[in-house]
Amino acid sequence: MSIQIPKSPVASPSNLAKKPPQLYRHPVQWLPPLSLLAPSGIWLLLLLLLPTLIILQLSLVKDIRPGDLVNPNGIDNYIRILEPLYLRVIFNSLFLAVNTTIICLIVGFPVAYWIAQMSPKRWRNLLLLGFVLPLWTSSLLRSYAWITILRPTGLLNSLVTSIGLPALELLNRTPAVLIGMSYSLLPYMVLVLYASLEKLDRRLLEAAADLGANPVQTFLRVTVPQVFPGIAAGSLLVLITALGDFIDPELLGGASSMTAARLVYNQFLGATQNWGFGSALSMTLILVVSIALALVIKFGEVTPQK
Repeated sequence: MSIQIPKSPVASPSNLAKKPPQLYRHPVQWLPPLSLLAPSGIWLLLLLLLPTLIILQLSLVKDIRPGDLVNPNGIDNYIRILEPLYLRVIFNSLFLAVNTTIICLIVGFPVAYWIAQMSPKRWRNLLLLGFVLPLWTSSLLRSYAWITILRPTGLLNSLVTSIGLPALELLNRTPAVLIGMSYSLLPYMVLVLYASLEKLDRRLLEAAADLGANPVQTFLRVTVPQVFPGIAAGSLLVLITALGDFIDPELLGGASSMTAARLVYNQFLGATQNWGFGSALSMTLILVVSIALALVIKFGEVTPQK
């Protein structure tokens, strides 16, 4: 009599390829994530997206004033921006913003490097607090303080004339605007750079010195690549804030320092009351900032070379 042994199932490729059945997800499972995203989503919708769409609609209406019907009819307002007068205003805004960014980077990098790498650790938080303290006061008060310092009979000219030098004419000129904007935005640059320089790998600096690199080569080829994302983020933050600064150019620059922010203000709340052209200027600034953000997102990350 023969005994038949039952065959065990053999694992075949077809059996291994089979996946367990997917569990059915009930729509209720999506409610917790949506409930967490809802407050911020509604906030962005009401205070960012809808106002931007309204500004875009107004920018397509020529010579619209308060109380007029909104009837988009063309891009005449955008064409008007290309006039030489308004191009000079936009160029002046970019000039002030770029130079403010350069000044903040040149002044803020050594300070952030010293705090992050050379100062005692127990003093670092206190030193950072010292840079944050000016942000606790109103920007209007800071501008008036600079008016007191830079005016013809102010503190700076009193010190200059006391040593026999001629008085400086800074107020209501471009240098005064750059001084005020750089002072206001320098803490942002220092804080962002400090966050990057604190993570600096000093072993790479020592290795570069052992290989014969001088301090300049070490800075350009080792330090800067490591902290470049912080440099890009700090510069972008200062640039965007400087483009929209209204108080410093208004109080320190006078009538000779017209910027895009002041021009937008005049179109909405000034004597001209041309909301369409002011909206077109606003959308142009939004476009410039969006392009700057896209460039930083694309080129801001530095990958190590193999």
